Amino acid sequence: MNKTGQISTSELAKRGGVNLETIRYYERTGLLAKPPRSAAGYRQFSPESVRRVRFIKRAQELGFSLKEIKELLALRIAPGSTRADVRKRAEAKIADIEGKIEHLRAMKKTLVRLSETCCGSGPASDCPILESLSLDEKEK
Repeated sequence: MNKTGQISTSELAKRGGVNLETIRYYERTGLLAKPPRSAAGYRQFSPESVRRVRFIKRAQELGFSLKEIKELLALRIAPGSTRADVRKRAEAKIADIEGKIEHLRAMKKTLVRLSETCCGSGPASDCPILESLSLDEKEK
C-alpha cells in the first residue's frame, strides 16, 4: 500500500488470491473499474478492490458465471434492489446446479453400464466401450 492508501495490481492480486492476469481480465470485462494511475503510470486500486476481487472469486467458486456475478454486483448498488432479488438469483443457481448434478448422475450411470460390458482384457480395438461410443443414438 502506498502513502495514499492505494494498492498496486500485484498487491491486489496477492490479497485477492488471484494472479495478475485475472486482475487485468476483470478490468477488461468491467468487473473491476479501471483504476487511476500513478504519475509513473502504475494502476492504483483502492483497498475496497480487494473485497470485490474476493467476492468475484468466491462467487465463481459457487458456480456463478461472470455475467451472473456482474448482475450480483449491480444489485449491491442498485437503488430499490432487495434481498429477495439476490435470493432469487441464488435459488436459480441452486436449480442450475441440481440440473448439472442430475446430468452427471446420468453420465455416471451410463459409464458404469459401459464399464460392466468390458472384461478388461484383449485388444482395445474390440472394446465394447469404444464401440458404444462410436454408435449412433438409434443403434444403442
